[in-house]
Amino acid sequence: MPYTLYGTRGSGSAAIEIALAACKQRFERVTASSWEPQSAQRELTRLNPMRQIPTLVLPDGSVLSESAAILIHLGLAHPASGLLPKAAAARAQAIRGLVFIAANCYSAVSVIDFPERWILDAEDADKERIRRAARARLQLHWDLFADQFQPILDGADPGGLEFLAAVVSKWSGTRPHLREHRPRFMATLERIEQHPAVAPVFARHWPH
Repeated sequence: MPYTLYGTRGSGSAAIEIALAACKQRFERVTASSWEPQSAQRELTRLNPMRQIPTLVLPDGSVLSESAAILIHLGLAHPASGLLPKAAAARAQAIRGLVFIAANCYSAVSVIDFPERWILDAEDADKERIRRAARARLQLHWDLFADQFQPILDGADPGGLEFLAAVVSKWSGTRPHLREHRPRFMATLERIEQHPAVAPVFARHWPH
């Protein structure tokens, strides 16, 4: 039984597609998201009550959610894939970076996309204030990530950390900010995006 990946175009499932290919694992894609009524929402909700994507069903039928957790699991289950570094110290930093993106960048994007979840009876002006504050926080988090993790990122031979950084940085106006404020990091992201393992997936998810 192959893996089954629930996600949609332009979402975090792009990073998991790249990772599964790096692991040389067959998988079935199922289009599903909380914001697409015609997608496999009911099936996604049954597997993951929070309706988060990506959600990955493993060959044994168990369910994994959370992009960082999925990438860490795949890296540990398929050590030859290069998703995680072989050296213990480097692997620890890659895991730290994956959790940093999930805890700090992903979470800020969620606030930007759905401010009404964080304030009751919000007027449009309230929502916009929350979005502005969350966007500023997101940019700060990416600046901190670039400053701390640039030395270990590899645009020539990327792994799980590079895949997730390239995908999540596509959202909420992050790339223009980085191009201006962290140009070296932005150049690394562009090299990752152009890598032969990454470029075809990005072309499907972000065709324009």
